[in-house]
Amino acid sequence: MNIRRRTFIRASGVSLALPWLHAFADVKAGASSDRQPPRRMICICAPLGLHPDNFFPMQSGKEYELSPYLDILQDYRDEFTVISGLSHAGMGSSFAHQASASFLTGAPGAGRPGFRNTISLDQFAADHIGTQTRFPSLALSGEGSGGLSWTRSGALIAADNSPSRVFARLFLEGKTEDVQEQIRRLEDGRSILDDVSNQAKSLRSDLVNEDRDKLDEYLSSVRALEQRMVIDESWSKKPKPKVNVEPPKDIPNAADLIGRTRLLFDLSHLAIQTDSTRLITIMLAGSSFAPPIEGVSLGHHDLSHHGKDPSKLEQLKIVELETMRTVRDLLSKLKQSQEDGHSLLDRTTVFLGSNLGDGSSHSTKNLPVLVAGGGFQHGQHLAFDANNPPPLCNLFVNMLQRLGIEADKFGTSTGTLKGLELSRG
Repeated sequence: MNIRRRTFIRASGVSLALPWLHAFADVKAGASSDRQPPRRMICICAPLGLHPDNFFPMQSGKEYELSPYLDILQDYRDEFTVISGLSHAGMGSSFAHQASASFLTGAPGAGRPGFRNTISLDQFAADHIGTQTRFPSLALSGEGSGGLSWTRSGALIAADNSPSRVFARLFLEGKTEDVQEQIRRLEDGRSILDDVSNQAKSLRSDLVNEDRDKLDEYLSSVRALEQRMVIDESWSKKPKPKVNVEPPKDIPNAADLIGRTRLLFDLSHLAIQTDSTRLITIMLAGSSFAPPIEGVSLGHHDLSHHGKDPSKLEQLKIVELETMRTVRDLLSKLKQSQEDGHSLLDRTTVFLGSNLGDGSSHSTKNLPVLVAGGGFQHGQHLAFDANNPPPLCNLFVNMLQRLGIEADKFGTSTGTLKGLELSRG
């Protein structure tokens, strides 16, 4: 059959912009399909790295001495594991900054010509548990719209860098007419998908097997999107959770990376606390301008490329210590928030890392990795051989399994990360 290309491209255009979501069936919006307690995940990337000499402990195991950065978290020593030696398989240093695209995907070759990304950890998880909350996931950023979340087709999901706008989406009710308009848009979307789906089905019988398989995958995407629209419509008719806090005010100063980080972390805590979502990614800021921190006169980017200059290293330490204090405060808020007799930290895996092992040398080896909460056995330094490490994606498999997802493979993984065990149900 001679298929008119224009017709098929118009039909497939809808699906290509969306991931394949296959876990929507038989889940009603707002209903808890979990028999187990809800599990959450927050993934944080420091795109300019964390100076390894100040981050990693000298000793491994449980009796390690806290490094300068980890000393900030000393009250939560038994709540986190620091991991050294890890890297993404197949990742070189030629395009080290672009490697942030693969931070949560593990896809080799970021930045190289012809590179195509794969699905990120949070979106893989959202395929399975995203329908259990009003928002399947949240993608946040301290600056710009570049984030950490990627669809199954390798498309970047724009991150939101406006805490006030995200807060409004999470907690502020729209006017009645706005809600009705949203429902109408959803209904219109479903009618368009019905038409596109019917067009695609009419082509199936005359296709070769390979094209038929591609079409079947496309139709599965359409069905999944239709189910998501039904769920979204149901959520639009339910009141949003109420929080007794003042709406955040956006910080216009792009150099204020600590202030912006605090807003995003506070917002993440509220989103988790209200079970508005269970999956959050956060790209931290890395401004070229000097942040408003006492003792700092150079931009964070310049400091991260210190070339071992003692004065730059001193200022970099000041900036990164402040960053670690924001992490400490996030852990504190999650620890203090209770749910069914357990802290939110027990039920939330907080993953902090970077695409850079050393910002100054652009190394993508020995990435800084810290995992807190989530019900894992913590209080340890897991040290791996940086010259022959397991893939970082092995840790991602642990994290997926902790979310209750039956996954034994993600990205370049070869199994789970040894040494990170569960401590409780």
